[in-house]
Amino acid sequence: MDTMNFANDPGHVVEADRAHVWHHISQHKAYETIDPRIIVEGRGLRVWDIKGKEHIDAVSGGVWTVNIGYGRERMGKAISDAVTKMCFFGGALGTIPGAQFAEMLIEKMPGLDRVYYANSGSEANEKAFKMVRQISHKHYGGKKSKILYRERDYHGTTIANLSAGGQDERNAQYGPFVPGFIRVPHCLEYRSQDGTLGEEYAANAAKAIEDVILAEGADTIGALCLEPITAGGGIIVPPPGYWERVQELCRKYDILLHIDEVVCGLGRTGAWFGYQQFGVQPDIVTMAKGVASGYAAISCCVTTNAVFDMFKDDTDKLSYFRDISTFGGCTAGPAAAIENMRIIEEEDLLGNSRAMGAHLSGNLHALMDKHKWIGDVRGMGLFQGAELVADRDSKEPLDEKKVQAIVADCMAQGIIIGATNRSLPGFNNTLLFAPSLIATQDDLNQITEAVDQAITRVLG
Repeated sequence: MDTMNFANDPGHVVEADRAHVWHHISQHKAYETIDPRIIVEGRGLRVWDIKGKEHIDAVSGGVWTVNIGYGRERMGKAISDAVTKMCFFGGALGTIPGAQFAEMLIEKMPGLDRVYYANSGSEANEKAFKMVRQISHKHYGGKKSKILYRERDYHGTTIANLSAGGQDERNAQYGPFVPGFIRVPHCLEYRSQDGTLGEEYAANAAKAIEDVILAEGADTIGALCLEPITAGGGIIVPPPGYWERVQELCRKYDILLHIDEVVCGLGRTGAWFGYQQFGVQPDIVTMAKGVASGYAAISCCVTTNAVFDMFKDDTDKLSYFRDISTFGGCTAGPAAAIENMRIIEEEDLLGNSRAMGAHLSGNLHALMDKHKWIGDVRGMGLFQGAELVADRDSKEPLDEKKVQAIVADCMAQGIIIGATNRSLPGFNNTLLFAPSLIATQDDLNQITEAVDQAITRVLG
């Protein structure tokens, strides 16, 4: 079919989608009675669906990706120029965009040295897990192979990543899982496991990790994999002192610190990377989403030279990192990432994330003062969450169906927000906000006004 005629026939597009597209994280039974929603255009913070309805996108493409906003012509040109000259070569050889972006990226990450290219956050984390396992075999006789991960954190969709997944409803029905992944407790102060708060809670939450290390045996643990701020698990900013203690534990027990920046990376929190807000020095950092703001597929697994050097040994033919990511060799990704980083710098989007994040937080706290259903507001930069409760005193989580009704009401108003859902048994009750880093005060006011109206209509 002629693609131009296809695009000009909305009914045909909808029916083709309904008949042939298997949508992500969607129950398709619903599409027997309603049309799938199809987005056809985006500019700035706004997107239009195939029926012409305009929406303000408060979740950067639905999955916290489009950090620089929609419709950037210079991004399209950068990608076009790169792929026209040299579209692809397998990652065993280099390309100019790959070398250039690696240098630019490492300049933003003091203490880290090497960039391994892949395509998605799941894949980047998979690379990190493979590195840890291979280091264990090569340098520790296979013993130091366990990887610790945290309750409520999420690291991707592969079976290995689900094995390191702290969201039980996302993991359900996909086992059996890969052995050697060990869970440690969450660090959500609002849901303090022992009733302590502040520095005391930070110390206890870190001690809970140490308890797991000692129970498993430090000599069996290769890495600790954590999000700097837990994302889909409820926007959890660790309490002050937590990250410093985590760093100390990793150094004390010779455990590699792997920080998953797939969501927080490239300005979301107001710094280039979330870990930089806490003064820690990781051994491995993974990233995806905001690296090219969704204009091209790219992810990176970044390591220190100390990690990289563990694979340099020409006396053993199997000692190098025997991994390949086919489309990690596509130049569109690093070319888009270069232009993305330039835009963030030129427009000071880190500064805007900090300033507008403070404004968004203020708006959400004002809603908390108005609505008894909001139990907690938390976040950093343009990465904020509001946890909804049925009762503030008991902190009983609001029913997930009511939370989703608020999301749906906002959508009907033309505002796209997110919420934890089908992830945490009994705790899918946090509204999520992660608009593009170009957001203005007016954008944020419209977003929170819609939430205000939705809470009033749904909950009273």
